[in-house]
Amino acid sequence: MTTHSDAKHDNRDDRQRTRDWVATARTLSEALPFLQRYERKIVVIKYGGHAMGDAERSREFARDIVLMKQVGINPIVVHGGGPQIGEMLERLRIQSTFVDGLRVTDEAIVDVVEMVLAGSINKQIVTAINGAGGKAVGLCGKDGNLVRAKKLLRTRKDPESNIEKVIDLGFVGEPDQVNPAVLEAFFGSDIIPVIAPIGVGANGETFNINADTVAGAIAAAVGAMRLLLLTDVPGVKDKDGHVIPEMTLAQAEAAIADGTVTGGMIPKLETCIDAARRGVEAVVVLDGRVPHAVLLELFTEHGAGTLIRRTD
Repeated sequence: MTTHSDAKHDNRDDRQRTRDWVATARTLSEALPFLQRYERKIVVIKYGGHAMGDAERSREFARDIVLMKQVGINPIVVHGGGPQIGEMLERLRIQSTFVDGLRVTDEAIVDVVEMVLAGSINKQIVTAINGAGGKAVGLCGKDGNLVRAKKLLRTRKDPESNIEKVIDLGFVGEPDQVNPAVLEAFFGSDIIPVIAPIGVGANGETFNINADTVAGAIAAAVGAMRLLLLTDVPGVKDKDGHVIPEMTLAQAEAAIADGTVTGGMIPKLETCIDAARRGVEAVVVLDGRVPHAVLLELFTEHGAGTLIRRTD
């Protein structure tokens, strides 16, 4: 028998459900202009950091990528895997060192890097996207000569002699050429490319490339409207620790020059600047740990993270 109090409780539940549905409908309606803005556009998403290790965040990311494809966007996923590479090297008892945030990569390490990036991680992301209803295909820079690479050179000034010395990072590379035709074949199809940041050298050698750098080079080569760099921080911060919502290229360069940006954020911001100068309309550094961060950035007015935009 239903009591009066039960009926009141049911009425409250019905009203709450109605409010939830109305809120959902309002959100979808407000997203319409953004859906129209990005229709048939290319968006490159660099997926990395500790969000990759969180099972729920990974499932959400996969669903968000499938949704982007379903509404007419052409997403390209470029993934990293630094923590996973580190774990595998520890298991194999192979020591590695870093210079300016880049892993020094000898022949033994580059084999492990390729195995982890182009193998297990790439296929995990592909499987997650396919499990969410998408059609993902895993690639690395070697496939179709997608990313031709050259050895990355780094110099460091000796504090005593003040002489610049070249540092040998081994098989660490940087993109030399990107073949956009490999990816253009997927546009207009149901396929979502998922790319591991492994490049091939002129003599067939394997190069380990920073995933942000690969994402930036690919975004420029395919004329992407947006490049989204998912990280473990909320965005680019000022000297007081507050996230900067938007920056021009000049402001981004100044933030590096005056020491506002330090550590691992420097190469990320350099990637943003380079991609924007090479034609990408805007680049965003955002927190991949935030649920649905990609959708918040693309389909809401306030966005998420820090947007670096060309001003021309």
